[in-house]
Amino acid sequence: MALPTEKPSYGPLDGVKVVYAAVELACPKAADLMADWGADVVWLENTGAGDTIRDTPYIKQAERRNQRSVALNYFSEEGKKVFFDLVRDADIFMEASKGGTWARKGITDEVLWELNPKLVIVHVSGFGQEGDPKMVKRAAYDLTVMAYSGIIMQNGTEEQPMLPGPYAGDYFNTLMIASSALAALYQAEKSGKGESIDLAMYETLLAIGQYYLVDYLNEGIKWPRPGARNQNLCGIGEFKCKDGFLGVCLYGVDQNKYFLETIGLGHLWGTEDIPEDTSGLWLSNPHADEIQKAFEKYCLANSKYDIEEDFAAHRIAAQVVNDMEDLVKEEHLKLRDTWVDWETADGETFHGLGVFPKFKNNPGAIWRPMPPQGGDTVDVMTKLGYTPEQIDELAAAGVVKVG
Repeated sequence: MALPTEKPSYGPLDGVKVVYAAVELACPKAADLMADWGADVVWLENTGAGDTIRDTPYIKQAERRNQRSVALNYFSEEGKKVFFDLVRDADIFMEASKGGTWARKGITDEVLWELNPKLVIVHVSGFGQEGDPKMVKRAAYDLTVMAYSGIIMQNGTEEQPMLPGPYAGDYFNTLMIASSALAALYQAEKSGKGESIDLAMYETLLAIGQYYLVDYLNEGIKWPRPGARNQNLCGIGEFKCKDGFLGVCLYGVDQNKYFLETIGLGHLWGTEDIPEDTSGLWLSNPHADEIQKAFEKYCLANSKYDIEEDFAAHRIAAQVVNDMEDLVKEEHLKLRDTWVDWETADGETFHGLGVFPKFKNNPGAIWRPMPPQGGDTVDVMTKLGYTPEQIDELAAAGVVKVG
């Protein structure tokens, strides 16, 4: 299948050019979002095996759609020249590596700004571009930055801290990468001056985990790991019903009154311990253990679907814990066009997610599938002014790879 090479006009980022050099999840997913929203994205792959995501059977198709693949040895002397041509008219350049890698290779922010004064540069690393040298140069993955940031220690059971998944540390950072890049682009467009963002993945996770972290910083309070329950309140967590699991988030005066009546503890409402204006059933309440056990017993005796419907009717936030087979049958997802199909470069049908969020006036789109490694090298370099002979010479020298 011949892939289209001329990006159609669509989305709120139409006209924005993005170049990135990174593998797997956090940074590439940010580029994936921008591509879905209309940006013209060039994905720089190495000339060896390429992006490690190519080893996966399916996620590669979902997270490298709408992108152009140029396989380039960008740290070689000849490769640097091609790279400089690529970013000369780009709006955003993003890279993910150990702190200081690109500067050590001679590609500093200042060098890039000489070529393109308005360029927004995003350096993504586990521990930042500066600080303790041993940390700056340390390899980092989703799990290790989550361990360092304390997020893992906040999750799991009393006996065992646990990693939130799948790859939450990467995907949390995806949103920070995209939002900070676009914030810097807004300012660069106004001022004519580019920006360099030092995005340390662990710092994003510190921000994600600060809800309870600030309690420790200011008062020395260290809440226990919650397991399947909330650290502070009754009626919040994942509860086992007779036919599966239910997620409940109980809060509010009317909600608490109905909740207690429903689980057989209505006599506690309006007492000294639980006054009629109680909005939160705190675990510090002397009846907390009784309430938790009564609700657990109630759940085990009833269907998750019945409790969900009843609680929803009384403004208590409750949802059945969906498994994957539940999601594909869920009518609400179908009505919102959550699922879409597109054709891969091999001519096969791929079933995946649509473009989120939904822009009303400038909707995102899917205009091409994931290209093969270096599949756009010739097209992109030709548009940069390289002749077929020059491209052949660079390919023969191993500077570029043609898909």
